[in-house]
Amino acid sequence: MKFSSLSVIGLGYIGLPTAAVFASRKIKVVGVDVNQKAVDIINQGKIHIVEPDLDIAVHAAVTEGYLRATTIPEAADAFIVAVPTPFKGDNHEPDLSYIESASKAIAPVLQKGNLVILESTSPVGATEQMAAWFAEARPDLTFPQTHGEDSDIRVAHCPERVLPGHVMRELIENDRVIGGMTAKCSAASVALYKSFVQGECVITNARTAEMAKLTENSFRDVNIAFANELSMICDKLDINVWELIKLANRHPRVNILQPGPGVGGHCIAVDPWFIVSKTPEQARLIRTAREVNDSKPEWVINKVKIAIADFLQANPTKTAKDVTVACYGLAFKPDIDDLRESPACSISQQIANLHSGTVLLVEPNIESLPTKLNRHKLVATDLAYATADIHVLLVDHKEFKQQGPTSDLVVDTKGIWK
Repeated sequence: MKFSSLSVIGLGYIGLPTAAVFASRKIKVVGVDVNQKAVDIINQGKIHIVEPDLDIAVHAAVTEGYLRATTIPEAADAFIVAVPTPFKGDNHEPDLSYIESASKAIAPVLQKGNLVILESTSPVGATEQMAAWFAEARPDLTFPQTHGEDSDIRVAHCPERVLPGHVMRELIENDRVIGGMTAKCSAASVALYKSFVQGECVITNARTAEMAKLTENSFRDVNIAFANELSMICDKLDINVWELIKLANRHPRVNILQPGPGVGGHCIAVDPWFIVSKTPEQARLIRTAREVNDSKPEWVINKVKIAIADFLQANPTKTAKDVTVACYGLAFKPDIDDLRESPACSISQQIANLHSGTVLLVEPNIESLPTKLNRHKLVATDLAYATADIHVLLVDHKEFKQQGPTSDLVVDTKGIWK
C-alpha cells in the first residue's frame, strides 16, 4: 500500500516534525492548523517552535514543494491528527474538544480508502469516539465500528513517543505502537509509517495503544513522585537529598530519578489523569503520584518565602519591596522553549504575584514572555546573577550549569548549584 499524499492536522511540537519527516520521504504533505500565523511562517520555510534540526527539514520540504500549510483541511490519502488533549475542571476530566473539532473538519473531505490516524495522546476509547464522529458526519461512508474489515475508512491510534529536543531523531529511530480498529487498519498504518520509521512497528488494538502511552507516562510520573517526595522528606530531616540519591543509586538494582520543582509538559503532567478518570477506584497509586508532583510547586514557593524572610532578617533596614528575586528557567524541561504545563512557569508566576519587590525571569530559550507574565522582566542570565538578592533555580538549562550566582541565598530545585 502506497500513500502519495498526507494531511497532518495540528502543526505543533509533534505535528510539524511529523509532517516534515514524511515530506522528506517525497510524500506530498499538507499541514493544517487553526493558527494563521504558524501557517504563514511554515509556508515561508521557517518554524514557529524550537526543535533541533526541524528548521532545516521544514525549509527543505517547503522549498522542494513537498510541504505546505493551510487552515482548511484538504483531500488526501491519509490523515494524521496531532492536536492537544488537555484536561478540564477540578476532576481532571479529559478534554476531547480539539479532537472533535479536528474530526469534524476532516469529515467533509474523507474519501473511500482513506486512513485516519490519531496520534494525540488520548484517554482509552478516544479513537473509537473519533470514528463515531466521522460516522455521524459522513453517513455515506462506512467505518470500522460497524463494518469491520470491510469499512470504507481505516482508523487507528499511533501515539507519539518522542523526547523534546530529540524529536527528529526519535521519530525515525523509535519503535511505534500501531493500534488499528481492525487488522486492515493496522496494516495500512504500518505501511504509512514504514516510509520513514526505522524502529519496529508493533501491532495491537486501538485501546491497548492508547493505554500504552498513558502507562509509559504514568510510570515515569510515579518514579518522579518518589524522588520529589524523597526530597521533601530529606529537607525535613536535614539530609542532602542529592548525596542520598547518589549513594542509593550505587545499589545495582536501584535507579532513583532526580527531584525537581514538579512535573510539566503536555504528557507526564496530564496523561495519568486520563487513567484516573476512567478507573478512579483502581488508580490509587497513579492518583497519589500526581498529587505529590502537583504539590511540589507550593513547597518550592514556601522555600522562596523563607529565603526572603532570611534576607530581611539579615538586612533589617530593608523591606520586601527592596528584595529582588530571580527565577531561572520557565520551560518544563532543560534546553527547550516549551512552557506547556510547566511547574517552573507556574512557580514564577505565583512568586511574581506574591512578592511586592522586583521579580526577574530568566529563560534563555524564549525571546518574549507569555501573556500571563508579560508585566514582568525577561532578563539575561548575567544580569540576574549580578542584581538579584535571591536566586531560584527551576530548570537546569545548560547556561545555568556552566556558572551559577555567587550569592548564598539560593533555592536550587535541581541540585546543580553547590
